[in-house]
Order: sequence, then C-alpha cells, then structure tokens
Amino acid sequence: MNIQTLASEIPEQGEQSLEGIDFITSGDQYLTFLLSQEQYCIDILCVEEIRSWENPTKIPNAPDYVKGVINMRGVIVPIIDLRQKFNIGEAIYSETTVVIVLTIESPEATKTIGFVVDAVSDVLNVEQQEIKPAPPFGGCISPHYIDGLVNVGDKVVTLLNVQAMQVIEAHQLN
Repeated sequence: MNIQTLASEIPEQGEQSLEGIDFITSGDQYLTFLLSQEQYCIDILCVEEIRSWENPTKIPNAPDYVKGVINMRGVIVPIIDLRQKFNIGEAIYSETTVVIVLTIESPEATKTIGFVVDAVSDVLNVEQQEIKPAPPFGGCISPHYIDGLVNVGDKVVTLLNVQAMQVIEAHQLN
C-alpha cells in the first residue's frame, strides 16, 4: 500500500468516522473491585491507573489503614488499605491484590491517592436511575462513604464516594 492510498482514507475536516466503535454508552462507567468477597465500585473517570501491590514506604504515626506512600513518576501517593479503613478484616496481600490509583479533583485541590483492594473485577455501565439509595441501617462502611447501590444480576454492588474516601482522619496518639 502506498502513501496516496493511506492519505485518501483519512477523513476530511468535519467528517467523522465512528465505524467499529461499540464502547460508547449513555450511562456512567464504574470500576468494580472486591473487598472480602463483596463487590464495590468507583467512578472510572477518577482512576489514574491500576498497579500491582508493592510495599510502600512507611509513614511514622500514620493510622493503621495508611500503609505508606509510593513515588509515582515524581508524585508522592499515599496508599490506603480499604479493608482496614472500612474495618472489614485483616488485609491479606496476594497475587490478585492491586492498588487503584485515583486522581480526585475538587475546587480546593487535586489529590492523588491509592486504594489497596483484593482484586479488580469489571467495568459497569450504569444509568443514573439504576442507582438506589443505601438503606439507613448501619453496616461496616460508614454511610458517608456510600453514594448508592446498584443491582448487577443477582448481586448488589456498593457505589463508593471517592470524595469522602480521600479524607485521612486525624490519628490519635496513645
């Protein structure tokens, strides 16, 4: 094939070629992951990258769920173990354990933070009307961390609020 043939296939300005694109949806997309055999999801637009588990540099006097920090291309990223933050149980690190690195933008600042999860599952396409409010009764996760619940087949997936999850509570020294 010569350059003239290739050039003739390039769309003209204003022309759009969308053939073969089947990933466009009208709903929002969420990354699902596992914590202690339960499924949770977060807005995929916040996900910077998914990294394999590596031991971070420890931070003295940090809360137990703050595993430390990593250097990601010059950015210091705190690593939070969600299993410990939500008091779901002891963290066990295996070959499926990953760190989901999120970049969360707010009017005050942009923060990058990593969350340790047991495994990444799938990407969900969810319409806004499919998100149900969380029931008012207590559970292991504080209600301010939950944006809603989504039915996926016969399972319920908990939609987490990334803005609330980025807050690292003040640590009380003994």
